[in-house]
Amino acid sequence: MTASHSASHSASDIAGTQDTAGTPGPRSPLGRTPLGSLSVSPLSLGGNVFGWTADEATSFAVLDAYVAGGGNFIDTADAYSYWVPGNKGGESETVIGNWLASRGNRSEVVIATKVGALPDYKGLSPATIKAAVDASLTRLRTDYIDLYYTHYDDESVEVPEFLTALDDLVRAGKVREIAASNISAQRLEESLACSAREGLARYVALQPHYNLVSRDTYEGELAEVAARHDLAAVPYYALASGFLTGKYRPGTAVDSARSGGAAKYADTDRGRRVLQALDTVAAAHEAELATVALAWLAGRPTVAAPIASARTVSQLPALLAVGDVALTEEELKLLGEASA
Repeated sequence: MTASHSASHSASDIAGTQDTAGTPGPRSPLGRTPLGSLSVSPLSLGGNVFGWTADEATSFAVLDAYVAGGGNFIDTADAYSYWVPGNKGGESETVIGNWLASRGNRSEVVIATKVGALPDYKGLSPATIKAAVDASLTRLRTDYIDLYYTHYDDESVEVPEFLTALDDLVRAGKVREIAASNISAQRLEESLACSAREGLARYVALQPHYNLVSRDTYEGELAEVAARHDLAAVPYYALASGFLTGKYRPGTAVDSARSGGAAKYADTDRGRRVLQALDTVAAAHEAELATVALAWLAGRPTVAAPIASARTVSQLPALLAVGDVALTEEELKLLGEASA
């Protein structure tokens, strides 16, 4: 990224050195950021579209192109995509599991999935966690999960109780590392202190809602906890449901299942300011708006790898190019002020 970024987030600076063009290239170890024992590429491919807006054949093509372009970090959840009529959850994991089995490349990719949001396995009781992980392993057609997130915090369960259950999974070899999503700064701090005190598996990453038009949830106390404890942030909705691609502008209709989520930003002052700033910066770099939005996020303190999904292969090059755009001080200031 740029020289202005502090040493406190050197991991994301290192991530920017990988060859991540949209065409197949070498997988340099310099392009990988450590998440505990894991080493991940600077773009995490979101799997929420698999089995929803992308059928299995299209999903396989996207996954193949992502790996060919140097990516190795695939994000999913057991809950994807139970909200779709006719689906019951687990569709994304099933598609990814079928792809892993057909390609024989399990050891070459880092698979992240989540527990706690699927209606059949709701919450973080030890029994729920242990049943849910086995169901995920079956769908993913693997005997281990690289990164296992608590999808949403469950404050009805005491921290030592669910952490002990997660620790059991790590000790059993079913999970390599654990992480948290949708958690308060206070509960995150409490969880990290408990792991240290009790010698339990420790969160190595945090998945917050964070992008150029949604900064308030993460920046501040939560980001400070992540920085203090050296947690890697892996932001979801990195492109604001597609809004930051520039497709969703006032008065423009887009045929997409996610258009409602993106459209809510189009008629806001912040949304208009951000698109104008992205247009300016993207033109200077001859880059896609999505690439610039991801480059800004990838360069933020604590961020290791933004998550973005692609429902077609043609959408991937702009995502994989995240490491190719080095933003100047002026451009960072422009984007920062527009999104403030």
